[in-house]
Amino acid sequence: MALFTGNYNYIKDGVALTLNRLVAFLERRGVPVLVFAPVAEQAAFQSVGELVPVPSFAIPTRKEYRIATGLPEAQRKRLEAFRPTLFHIAVPDILGYQALKLAERWNVPVVASYHTRYDTYLRFYGLGIFEKLGQRYMKNFYNRVRRVYPPSESMADIIRSTGQSQHVEVWARGVDSEMFSPKKRDMAWRRSLGVADDEVAISFAGRLVKEKNTAIYIRVMNMLNERGLKVKPLVIGDGPEMAAMKAGLKNGVFAGFLHGEELARAYASSDIFFFPSESETFGNVTLEAMASGLPAVNAVSSGSNSLVVEGETGHLVSARDELGLAAKLEALATDEDLRQRMGEAARAKALTFSWDHILSGLLDSYSQVLREAHGR
Repeated sequence: MALFTGNYNYIKDGVALTLNRLVAFLERRGVPVLVFAPVAEQAAFQSVGELVPVPSFAIPTRKEYRIATGLPEAQRKRLEAFRPTLFHIAVPDILGYQALKLAERWNVPVVASYHTRYDTYLRFYGLGIFEKLGQRYMKNFYNRVRRVYPPSESMADIIRSTGQSQHVEVWARGVDSEMFSPKKRDMAWRRSLGVADDEVAISFAGRLVKEKNTAIYIRVMNMLNERGLKVKPLVIGDGPEMAAMKAGLKNGVFAGFLHGEELARAYASSDIFFFPSESETFGNVTLEAMASGLPAVNAVSSGSNSLVVEGETGHLVSARDELGLAAKLEALATDEDLRQRMGEAARAKALTFSWDHILSGLLDSYSQVLREAHGR
């Protein structure tokens, strides 16, 4: 299989980690994989498998991310020598589009995973005028592949209803429930950050970027503090909006970018998870927080809708209803028994997301696509 993506190892985000986990799984199953992606001077982590770098440039407004400029002759020759029987395209960018056209010319079946709602990102950077154009492009792109794999059923419904594809199968995400566990709670760590034992830590985790609705997190948390509630905003992550969050949050504490056991400790040492992002197609951070025993208050979104069970594991509220978000957080912050019940239910829900089961299902789908392509 040949995999084409916009980021495989230069930023340690949810997409890159998911794709690395997929490649590791496929190689364990004896499936050869060749990965084509942009690279940076310094990799963020050691990636899995053979990575073929492609030319790219940094996005002017988001210099930490890169855009591939295509698939030059040298990379095409490497791909041709590899003789892939399946193309998997993770990003519908220039690289992805050229891979799609090449696969059509070679008569190789193509599948695509759907990680990000790029059309909605445009509005956060003053480019909302191009949103409909982006939607038309994605409709053209995804209708040309044999399967589209969104990570949630709610995202699958959106893809079908907007006419992007009718050949949709959910490829969910898993969670390491041994690593992310309530057992990792560490009161001494909380105290070292300045969170008192009688304060309710309300965490936000992920890349600190506008499209995660960091501004809503700031306003709602400040609203709770103005009401005199003993809550502490706990921000886990880093990114371009870090300075704005530090300036805007009245009493926030910032754990910075964490991973592995340190990240697991940070989740478990929180009391409530608050994630107002609407741009998630799944929400790895929400699943990790749930596995850590946290009730989640999330904005209604295609990802969160498939994870948070309203009134059972947390709450789903429109991102436009900041008073509603604040009300749900206040109810949890002032009722320890409610937090405990919802946290236990959240942990139980997270335990149903097994990586081996999920990746085995994707491999079965690959096999079905190949059978269809060859008339078997």
